[in-house]
This record gives sequence, structure tokens and C-alpha cells, in this order.
Amino acid sequence: MLTFASRVDVMNRLGRAMADPTRSRILLELLEAPGYPARLSGSLSLTRTNVSNHLACLRGCGIVVATPEGRQTRYEIADPHLTRAISMLVDTVLAYDDGAPCTDQNCDVPFCCDTTNTTGAAL
Repeated sequence: MLTFASRVDVMNRLGRAMADPTRSRILLELLEAPGYPARLSGSLSLTRTNVSNHLACLRGCGIVVATPEGRQTRYEIADPHLTRAISMLVDTVLAYDDGAPCTDQNCDVPFCCDTTNTTGAAL
């Protein structure tokens, strides 16, 4: 069972991993499929050294795991639950356009789909 301290540590590691734009871009790529440093560097227009350094950070945070495959190493999100959680976080709306309709037909969040609020402030 996670203690309060261990939960804070988990949140800090996730925050550190996602605070950097390059690491966030790598995570978004890995949400789609496992990746290899050379391919990630090509698809993200980064140097392989840069990608490898960020992957090492993500490994250190416990976000990704590395699996050797011959002369290559495959990287992927460490746990399917984490993949789902990051995907849900990315899909979460942090601000809204009061002129846009809610896109979730099954939305049960209070005031989410309330179009009477015209202040433009996030709820």
C-alpha cells in the first residue's frame, strides 16, 4: 500500500518526467507504441544523444522500461495502467472555450457542460 510519502514521490517523479517538453514529446510517442532511440530521434528531429539522455531520465523516474533486443534497446511505458493514466491526463481539458460544446457525451462532471457560465474562467 502506498503511503502519503510514497504517493508524493510518485507525483514528483511524474511531474519531473512531464515538466520537460522533450520528455513529454517522447512520452507521447511511447503512448502510441514502443520506440527505439534512433527512430525516436528521427521522428522528433532530435539528436540520438539527446533522446538517450531523456530516456535515461524517464527510466530513472520509473516511467519507462528498456528491453535489449540485440544491438538495439526498445523503450516502452513501464505499465499499461500508467499508459492509461497518462492518456487520460493528456485528454483532460484544463481550460475550456465557453462557446464550444462538451465533447464527452457521457460527461458527469458537475458544471463541465454548463454553457451559462460566460466568464471564460476555467471551472
